[in-house]
Amino acid sequence: MDTDRIEKKTLLHAPLSRVWRALADSTEFGTWFGMKFEGPFVAGATVRGVISPTTVDAEVAKSQKSHEGMPLEFIVERVEPERLLSFRWRPVTDSAAEPSTLVTFALEETADGVMLTVTESDFDRIPLERRAKMFAANEHGWSVQMAVIAKYLAHAQ
Repeated sequence: MDTDRIEKKTLLHAPLSRVWRALADSTEFGTWFGMKFEGPFVAGATVRGVISPTTVDAEVAKSQKSHEGMPLEFIVERVEPERLLSFRWRPVTDSAAEPSTLVTFALEETADGVMLTVTESDFDRIPLERRAKMFAANEHGWSVQMAVIAKYLAHAQ
């Protein structure tokens, strides 16, 4: 079992341009993911935000409620329109020196829609005493978020 990376895939039944907008527009991303960001996703930028429960799924919003207002920082690494978005983020801790993990969203057009692959890697950089718990939480979280983005795209214009 690979303990350094999580990979999840889902087939989205929406045009590539629409899926891209749901990922690359920080306001749209925040709507389904459950955050409010202070600025746009631009390669090389640090974008700050706070957890704000999703409006897409009531059960997911309920689970996010206890974290509402918690600050997070995304350091945007790559923005390749309609193909790839990646950022680094730190686990929620008191330490700014905490290692970050890399989250990559890759898009591939298929005959049936758009295959979205999300990969989070660099867990092996996380201190051993927190690594397994964080890995398990994020693995579950990405499974949930893949369902949420599909639901968001099914109802969004």
